[in-house]
Parts: sequence; structure tokens; C-alpha cells
Amino acid sequence: MTMNWDTVFAERTSEMKRSTVREILKLTAKPEVISFAGGLPAPELFPIERIREATDTILSERGAEVLQYSTTEGMPELRQLIAKRLSKGKFNISPENILITSGSQQGVDLIARILLDERDRVIVENPTYVGMLSSWKPYHLHFSPVPTDNNGMDVQAIEPLLKDKHKLIYSIPTFQNPQGTTLTLERRQKLAQVLVDNDLLYVEDDPYGELRYSGDPVPTVLQTEAELRNATDVTGNVIYCGTYSKVLTPGLRIGWIAAAFPIIDKLVQAKQATDLHTSTLNQFISYEVARDEEFLTSHIEQLRNVYRQRRDLMLETMTANFPQEVTWTKPEGGLFLMVTMPAKLNAAEILVKALEQNVAFVPCDAFFIGDMGHNTFRLNFSNARPEMIVEGIKRLGAVLKVAMKE
Repeated sequence: MTMNWDTVFAERTSEMKRSTVREILKLTAKPEVISFAGGLPAPELFPIERIREATDTILSERGAEVLQYSTTEGMPELRQLIAKRLSKGKFNISPENILITSGSQQGVDLIARILLDERDRVIVENPTYVGMLSSWKPYHLHFSPVPTDNNGMDVQAIEPLLKDKHKLIYSIPTFQNPQGTTLTLERRQKLAQVLVDNDLLYVEDDPYGELRYSGDPVPTVLQTEAELRNATDVTGNVIYCGTYSKVLTPGLRIGWIAAAFPIIDKLVQAKQATDLHTSTLNQFISYEVARDEEFLTSHIEQLRNVYRQRRDLMLETMTANFPQEVTWTKPEGGLFLMVTMPAKLNAAEILVKALEQNVAFVPCDAFFIGDMGHNTFRLNFSNARPEMIVEGIKRLGAVLKVAMKE
């Protein structure tokens, strides 16, 4: 008798879908494909020698310890290091307010486990991070979308939504994925006021914040909200997710959550039931590399310089080769920009034609709440060498020009 697999899986799995981005990455595995699809840092900039040296050091000096089980909260020295880096001026974060996670994606998932019940209402920017949607959709949530523009999420549009009870707000305020846009300081202050006035939780997902190439730095919403309350520590409404994936390597899978202790305490319980703890070895490696502040600062500056050049080159080449009817965001940092075509064009159909020319990108409809975004797509500029950026954008421009005439 053949198993009827449709009857085996839990009902909530009906909301689970393979990652659109990951599926497209399979199509780009061929070496001849110029891929702007993945959200990938440049592998040639990984600090491989530093990681090798760090691994040798910790295995030689603390081998048994780093290969053993460890605490769920995370390596104390690493938590202290992260807390110190997040602390600004009078704003001081304690290691007790830090939980080490297996990448920031796990942090996003754990937050849902402890805070969200089925059919809760959640406010999100639109478009939003597709990885969050994939993680949270099995809870059958009601997502309330907030429109965005070049200054980030339209915070004024949040207020009318609050006539209905919402559990929390989620967004990437700095170099957003997929748009690359940044929430202005004025909007951060308004958002902080909304959180305090309505006793509302906010998840600040910040994987790209260290990668600024132009414009003035802005404080995190975590810090902005604390300043509004005249607080000097993490006791408020913001749950902050960070990661080393974009400034060291994604393969180490080291992320963290900074939040009020009652939140951290519940997250620890959820993580214990998930994977016990983040890789001990990888935590020690990350600490050994990142504790050298002079090296880390220099390494991040190198990333900024290279990615700035690649961003600028992509923008210049798009201006020279894309049809005038096509527009795009101009990010001040991060890894992405988003392209908007005339409404008659469909990004999924354009992708098929682009792949015929060995160029790949990510259609953005999966990032949107509702039937929107079919004419938008995301380009990654960090993981393509300059000559590939020029050639790939020229090919894509030619595809778009043909499509505009059809």
C-alpha cells in the first residue's frame, strides 16, 4: 500500500513554501550565469586567514571546551562583546539582555514562537523580508501592510491600523530587504513614539546596519526608543536582531537578539527546545576574530569600500542601459536595490528571458503582502565583480528594452 503523503503532514505546513530566493539560486549554479539573485556577501572578502588562525588558537588552548555542549544563552565573552558594540553613549546594554542565535533568521523564528498565537495581527512594511514571511505564515497570522517609500516605512500609516489590536510591528529599518531603503531619523522617532504610546512591541531586524556607504548614520530604533523613555538600558518595547553573517561570514551562523530580560528569558526556553544552543565552536571562532577591534573595524571598512564601488557601478550602468520607464531605489548601504518596471511587465516573465541571456535576479512579488509587486525585482550588487556587474546589467537592459516594445 502506498502512503498518502497528503494526509500525513500537519495542517500548518500548508503555509510552508520553499524559499523563492533559494530556488532561484539553484538556477544560477551554472558558472556562465551572472547572478544578482542571492543576498550574498562577497566570498573573496571573507577573513579566511583570520578565521583559520582563530580556529587554531582556540582548539589549541581550549579544545575540549569549544567542542562541548554550552549554555543556551551563549558564550559569556561573546555576549559581552556584542553588548559593548551595541552600547552607545549613555545607552548601555547588559550581556543579560543578549541571546546568541544560530543566525538572525533563527532569532526571527524564535520571536514568533514566544509571542505569536494563531491569527494574531502583525504590522509589517510592504514589501517586507520574505524570510520572515516564510517563518511566520504557519501561524496563520493577519499581516497588516504599511506602504513604503524612499524614506522607509510610512509610520503615519500605522496609526489607523491600531484601531484593531496588533501584537507587534516588524521591519528592517536600515538598508531594507528588498528595497535597500532606510527609515529616516524623523520616522524612527515617530515610530518610537507610536510604540511607547500604544505599548506595542517592535522587532528591529538589522542584518545590514554596519554596511553604510553614503549618507548620515542614524541610530537604531532600539536606541531611539530608549532615548524617548529616558532609559539607559534595554527595558522597552524593541526586540533587536543582529548578525555577523554580513560582516564576517554567513557560514558561521552567528546572530543575536537584544531585548528586555523577560523576552530573553522566554527566548532561551524556546531555543532550548529547538537546538539547545548555537554552535560552541562557531561562537568561539567569532569571538576570537571580532574581539580584535582594530581588525574588525578595518575589515568592515574594506567591505564598505568594495561594496560602495559595486553599488555605484551598478547604478551608473543601469542609468546608461535601462529604459527610461524603469525606476529603481538608490540605497545608502546594504546589499540590495529594487527595480520597478511599468505595470504591464511581469518580473517572473522577465526572469525567464533574462536567464536565457544568463542573467538572474529575484522577482519581488513574494516580498509583498497582497497581490502586488509583480512588476518589481531585486538586484544584489555585493556578490558580483565589477566586470560582471557591467556585463550583466547590459544584458538585463537589453532584455527590458525588448520587453518594453512587445
